[in-house]
Amino acid sequence: MPYVIGASCVDIMDRSCTEECPVDCIYEGQRKLYINPMECIDCGACEVACPEQAITVDHKADPAFREDNKRFFTDILPGRDSALGNPGGATPLGPVGVDTPMVSTL
Repeated sequence: MPYVIGASCVDIMDRSCTEECPVDCIYEGQRKLYINPMECIDCGACEVACPEQAITVDHKADPAFREDNKRFFTDILPGRDSALGNPGGATPLGPVGVDTPMVSTL
C-alpha cells in the first residue's frame, strides 16, 4: 500500500520526508508534496520523518486526498501539456510547480 500526503502538508512542505525516501517518489507541487503510488515501495520512512503528521498509509488516508494524490500523476495538471505519469524520480524532475485543482482551491 502506498502512502498519501494529506491536508496538513498544504502550505507547509517541510520536505523531511523527501530526505528519507529511498526511492525518490515524493514530488513537489506548488503548495503540497505528493507521493507517486506507482513508485512508492511502502517502506514508511516518509511517515516517520514527517513532523506535520501529514503522511499516512493509503487505506487510512482521507479518501479525497487519496484520490487527489493519484490525480497529480494521472491527470493533466493546469499549465502542463501531459500527465506527469511515472517519471522515475522526483529529484531529476525538480519541482513541478503546480498542484491539483483540489489543492489549488484550499
